[in-house]
Amino acid sequence: MRAFRARALTVAGSDSGGGAGIQADLKTFAALGVHGMCAITAITAQNTVGVYAVQDVDVEVIRSQIRVVAEDIGVDAVKTGMLHTSQIIEAVAEELSKLSKPIVVDPVMVAKSGAELLKQDAVKSLIEKMLPIATVLTPNALEASKLVGFAVKTLEDAKRAARAIAEMGPRAVVVKGGHILSEKSVDTLYYDGEVRLIESPRVNTKNTHGTGCVFASAIAAEMAKGADILSAVSTAKQFVLSAIKKGTSIGKGHGPVNPSASVYEAAMKFEALECLKEAVRMLESNPAVARLIPESQSNIAMAIPYAESREEVVAIPGRMVRLPWGVRASGCPEFGASRHVADAILTVMEYNPNVRAAMNVRLGEDVLDAVRSLNLSVSRYDRRLEPEEVKRAEGMSVRWGMSQAVKLHGGVPNVVYHEGDWGKEPMVTVFGRDAVEVASLVIRLAEKIR
Repeated sequence: MRAFRARALTVAGSDSGGGAGIQADLKTFAALGVHGMCAITAITAQNTVGVYAVQDVDVEVIRSQIRVVAEDIGVDAVKTGMLHTSQIIEAVAEELSKLSKPIVVDPVMVAKSGAELLKQDAVKSLIEKMLPIATVLTPNALEASKLVGFAVKTLEDAKRAARAIAEMGPRAVVVKGGHILSEKSVDTLYYDGEVRLIESPRVNTKNTHGTGCVFASAIAAEMAKGADILSAVSTAKQFVLSAIKKGTSIGKGHGPVNPSASVYEAAMKFEALECLKEAVRMLESNPAVARLIPESQSNIAMAIPYAESREEVVAIPGRMVRLPWGVRASGCPEFGASRHVADAILTVMEYNPNVRAAMNVRLGEDVLDAVRSLNLSVSRYDRRLEPEEVKRAEGMSVRWGMSQAVKLHGGVPNVVYHEGDWGKEPMVTVFGRDAVEVASLVIRLAEKIR
């Protein structure tokens, strides 16, 4: 018997730019492990700058889309987005009320660019038809203001608006905090007679296209899987924060958030982990590698694509240690297990994002001779020239040095070395596209040394 998979339906408009609407909803459903279905209400011609054309789908076609997926596949939760006209709202409300499933209503009124996505004469239909059947309503501050008739600018305004909107029928109301005046992004959830504030840090980015769609879709996805309202909203808040942090810088306007980020990151971490495991196996299988291990031991590390922090770099906790018969990893590979080698990788990735792995080995004339004999590109930096402000800043020495070496070479070389400083052991760092390539280079260097 096949395992059950939750099913979520989005009833919304299509975004030709792929950042919001149906496209964002389906990405969100997939990322959260839910089978996504759609009923398209309108076709829009839009990009990151604006909405240039809207073509409403025939009302009977919208009805039919909802009916056929519900009758054959089944629906566990629904999310609604762009419902452009009164006729569309009334038809959608009638069809969805037959399903007796959780309905998350995103009362889309205006696009990020300012384009009208809900006709003015349709606001009354939205209030009278959609709000009474909504399980969760997710207006932003501007949309909440239109629904209640007063400006929503502060948290107190949001609390007051959420209570007022709840009286119109929704079981729960979330007034989103993106436009609210507060240090953090604070969503105001009114549910079961109580106000709850759900916080997250603000992210300084213009890549916010699709945040509302992703948030509402994430709530619907979680409810399709059986989550209660509070859990679903809390999970959605963290999910959309991750999507904003990993937003995509494309186009000339507001780039889209990335609801697939968590899926990509998990896959990339798995690939990096497996690659590092193979590199460690190669190093441990060759006794000659012990000739290259410095007094402070070695580490080999690999970053995922687009890595920005040490937590996105996998390495060996406790490093690679020299033994009489070769080298051994002190522990199983973990993310965040390296400082110096990870910092070296993160620095050179700013110059060449394809170079994502490195290993440190000892410095010696025999090592440099081996580097030259293999025709590897090489650069260096002098730690004695390190500015005092860099020395005083935690974790900046390696980054400063690698930047100096890359600039001196005019690009990222295969090898960077320094001759040490007071209390600092001389060191060589070998770079490559991945951990296996680095391990191969280190083995070739070791075998060159007599």
